[in-house]
Amino acid sequence: MSRDTVSDVEPIAETRYGKIRGTLEDGLCVFRGVPYAEPPVGPRRFRAPQPPEPWPGLRDTQSFGAPAPQIPGMLARLLGSDTDRASEDCLSLNLWTPALDGGRRPVMVWIHGGSFTSGTAGSPIYDGSSLARQGDVVVVTFNYRLGALGFLALSHFEEEEGAFGNLGLLDQIALLEWVEQHISRFGGDPECVTVFGESAGAMSAGALLGTPRAGGLLHRAVLQSGGAENVSAREEAARVGACFLAELGVEGSDAERLRSLPVADLLAAQQRTVAKMWRSVSGLTFQPVVDGRVIPTPPLERIRSGCAAGVSLLVGSNRDEYKLWHLADPKARELDHAALLRRCQRNIPGTCEDGTSRAARAIESYVRARQGRASVEPPELWTAIETDRLIRAPALRLAELQRRHQRQTYAYLFTWMSPAMEGVLGSCHALEIPFVFGTHRYPGISGFVGAGPVAERLSSVMQAAWLAFARSGDPSHPELGDWLSYDSETRPTQLLGARCELVNAPFEEERRIWDDLLGLPCAEPAETP
Repeated sequence: MSRDTVSDVEPIAETRYGKIRGTLEDGLCVFRGVPYAEPPVGPRRFRAPQPPEPWPGLRDTQSFGAPAPQIPGMLARLLGSDTDRASEDCLSLNLWTPALDGGRRPVMVWIHGGSFTSGTAGSPIYDGSSLARQGDVVVVTFNYRLGALGFLALSHFEEEEGAFGNLGLLDQIALLEWVEQHISRFGGDPECVTVFGESAGAMSAGALLGTPRAGGLLHRAVLQSGGAENVSAREEAARVGACFLAELGVEGSDAERLRSLPVADLLAAQQRTVAKMWRSVSGLTFQPVVDGRVIPTPPLERIRSGCAAGVSLLVGSNRDEYKLWHLADPKARELDHAALLRRCQRNIPGTCEDGTSRAARAIESYVRARQGRASVEPPELWTAIETDRLIRAPALRLAELQRRHQRQTYAYLFTWMSPAMEGVLGSCHALEIPFVFGTHRYPGISGFVGAGPVAERLSSVMQAAWLAFARSGDPSHPELGDWLSYDSETRPTQLLGARCELVNAPFEEERRIWDDLLGLPCAEPAETP
């Protein structure tokens, strides 16, 4: 994507740490690569973020900062990325604003996804210019530490930093503190901040809702394909940390060596750790940790008790989330019933009172729920079960709990179909992002999401809804009509696709399966030798 036309008049803003010079692009003031924390390099590796050192003179902020060190994820490989520029000096933000004036515009802060191990705010798919221009809002995107560099849980570093595996989350909090302190200088309102994110970005937002240090820093939250359950128990995170050290041949007592090892060695050990541990952890291998300090208790428990009562919430998922991962799992498209059961038994362990395995019960229930309405072939059942288990069910649990304390709680289901690869992706994970940002027309992205007047209308509708929510906490607007708040009885849900309409409790039978499974008295699975 080429940058918009740049004027000869370059906007200059002043931060607490020094002056910055950006670019003027089609009426927007744009700043890229603005440091919000000191580079976590050398002896600062595995330390909590610190404010940047002040700089003299005028600092150019006209190019995106470096992405965090990573091995590119599936979406980056599909759409392209700039991860070849990755560096530990990655804690920077990008900002689009209509004017450097005293306006108190809504602020939208985007948290990128990527399984907490990949992603970059500099991706063309996250260009904030359309949202800022269409909605008269300030848009902020940023990078944060990923993988082991951001979420490695070791007691050695906890003793120094008071954080056990949550450095990437502390980066996000540092960014929100920067916004609170500076955004009024960029025409934004520090008392009207919406955090929005997708996948690991949505999971981050869910964790932030239950994190005391983030209290008051965000006022609305949009969670796209994520909930508040992707956090590791302390013991589980410690096992991941021990495996990571073993992969590097480093003793726990010698963990200080990690600060001097080449970053390539850390990434290689991270990749081997994920390969070894992914089946034995309850979520993602590297993710936020319930450490008793930064995250004192599981976020969902705190949300259940009303800790985020003042935060308006918009949460949803895509109908066929898990089809994106079929690209890396060709065997999933050839499953028979026996293979499907084996896979489900790994993810849904335990047995029910009648001796039936929970996995078999889930498969039977999905066959009944989909009979006469959707395919019950094993590959389609696998997609539906994993989509709901990993993303849709946690998202709706969050909506249900938040609605007890916050009337402005809304749900959506994204149903647009990708035309790529002859339609095999369906309404897959991440497909909604370009429609939210208005980047669906960009080269390299349009082939993934599709084009034409119906796609244009969907993007217009979604942008208007997200902007209305950022402004008022209510996504209703004339093109959609009234978007009713979520409740546990009628479950109003906005369908967003080729057809947009508000319906009650879509795919309710499948959703209820997870409530039933969670409520069944089950025996613990036997240990495998």
